[in-house]
Amino acid sequence: MAAPLLHTRLPGDASAPASAVKKLGASRTGISDMLALENDFFNSPPRKTVRFGGTVTEVLLKYKKGETNDFELLKNQLSDPDIKRLPWLNRSKTVVEEYLAFLGNLVSAQTVFLRPCLSMIASHFVPPRVVIKEGDVDVSDSDDEDENLPANFDTCHRALQIIARYVPSTPWFLMPILVEKFPFVRKSERTLECYVHNLLRISVYFPTLRHEILELIIEKLLKLDVNASRQDIEDAEETAAQTCVGTDSTEGLFNMDEDEETEREAKADPERPDQMAHPVAERLDILMSLLLSYIKDVCYVDGKIDNNKTKDLYRDLINIFDKLLLPTHASCHVQFFMFYLCSFKLGFAEAFLEHLWKKLQDPNNPAIIRQAAGNYIGSFLARAKFIPLITVKSCLDLLVNWLHIYLNNQDSGTKAFCDVALHGPFYSACQAVFYTFVFRHKQLLSGNLKEGLRYLQSLNFERIVMSQLNPLKICLPSVVNFFAAITNKYQLVFCYTIIERNNRQMLPVIRNTAGGDSVQTCTNPLDTFFPFDPCVLKRSKKFIDPIYQIWEDMNAEELQEFKKPIKKETVEDEDDDFLKGEVAQNDTVIGITPSSFDAHFRSPSSSMGSPPVLYMPDQSL
Repeated sequence: MAAPLLHTRLPGDASAPASAVKKLGASRTGISDMLALENDFFNSPPRKTVRFGGTVTEVLLKYKKGETNDFELLKNQLSDPDIKRLPWLNRSKTVVEEYLAFLGNLVSAQTVFLRPCLSMIASHFVPPRVVIKEGDVDVSDSDDEDENLPANFDTCHRALQIIARYVPSTPWFLMPILVEKFPFVRKSERTLECYVHNLLRISVYFPTLRHEILELIIEKLLKLDVNASRQDIEDAEETAAQTCVGTDSTEGLFNMDEDEETEREAKADPERPDQMAHPVAERLDILMSLLLSYIKDVCYVDGKIDNNKTKDLYRDLINIFDKLLLPTHASCHVQFFMFYLCSFKLGFAEAFLEHLWKKLQDPNNPAIIRQAAGNYIGSFLARAKFIPLITVKSCLDLLVNWLHIYLNNQDSGTKAFCDVALHGPFYSACQAVFYTFVFRHKQLLSGNLKEGLRYLQSLNFERIVMSQLNPLKICLPSVVNFFAAITNKYQLVFCYTIIERNNRQMLPVIRNTAGGDSVQTCTNPLDTFFPFDPCVLKRSKKFIDPIYQIWEDMNAEELQEFKKPIKKETVEDEDDDFLKGEVAQNDTVIGITPSSFDAHFRSPSSSMGSPPVLYMPDQSL
């Protein structure tokens, strides 16, 4: 006889005894009552399903009741990168507080989960992406402009501080994660802005990380800066202004990986007057204005400068300047953070100048660093409106005295000839003196003209100019021509004989290639740039303009005044076009400044970002 099949009665089955059904109903009622106490977990969507079944809410409820098995499984899941997908921010206050407490308990009990938790928090420092798909095609991929974004950022910073309370070494583990999570520089402006803003907030409550955070931010800014030359930015602005309605002229500059549509539409928006037409410049401008605002907020307390805080910040920034800015050629805007900080108090400007001076005169430094220091000294003295005349004079005395000592050491040597490879720092210092003199000569001669002339004569420019090292041949021609005109007017030194001789040595050469193109010799052997040429970033300009010395174009009367003392009778009609304010090549009137932003010039193609040159061939040849 076959054995009867075992029949298992399922709860709720019609064949189940009534008592069992009643007991099950009571059990369900008890669970409902218990879940009602934690109703927030169910009313704050979405519900995250954990890998082993159920929801995070249910796991936390079980953990409160003493059932720890599922909780241990959840902890293991947290070590997976998928932890960042746990939607805990846009939940009710109760859930967020429970989760923050959970994070604190987790990292204190199992520090192995510290890195995953920090990585998860850092991933929320940028706006989430909203992707809309039609089939397998992304039809929209943009930043989520959630109105709760600031509150979410606040919560993330609370989470970091809670974790740090339990694990004091949190900052040490956090910094590599912040470096790793930094968005690619071609991401959207909003993404970069949010991340940098959050990094700067971290530097406030984790002061030990401030130097590394500022270095990371400035390094990223430099990458943007060197990819957006001043000429490219001005061209984009000019094109956008001409078209008004918009143009796709910037499309070919940088097609960003996730924002190509936005880049194609880059244009001057009448409703956003501060928007830059150049897409990379727009990113740079937003981040630079953030950094400058941060510097002011750190240094000023209740509207007054805090000397101790400013000193600490200055030390951090000057170290970063030495490491990143000084070796970088032709950066256009990032260095203005030092310019802005030094404007807060004269002592910081003088400390910056002294720091650069030590770099310039130290023979143990590489020549390229010494030349860069000379460029910064000249540009800073010329452009910083907050530097008083007495400081300018002190710096000129130091520089000129060093030049004379240098010449004394070279007079009897075998290297007393014009060679930029041998005497690069000397030529850089000469150009700093000439450039500063061109910008500041009116102030130096204002008031008592006789006293001013006596001071300038004491500098003995003539010996420097007439030396065998021939600085007029190496320095930037636009600077040399202004220097020659001004010194000639005040009978300080006569440079035109030397300039003419140098011009004759700079004859065009003919290539031996097909076509026989005519090529000029190098007119910028120092590869000079002026670090503090005018800022063209619209938002950042608002910080810089009040403390910035602009170049005052010479009017017709001033040009005539400079023209009077000059006598050139060797060839008919040999008047110097520079003194007329004209360029021989195109006969256009210029309002010229001896700097690299002059729109009438172009940098030599051999050196991107170098300043322009004004080559004036001798018309008598």
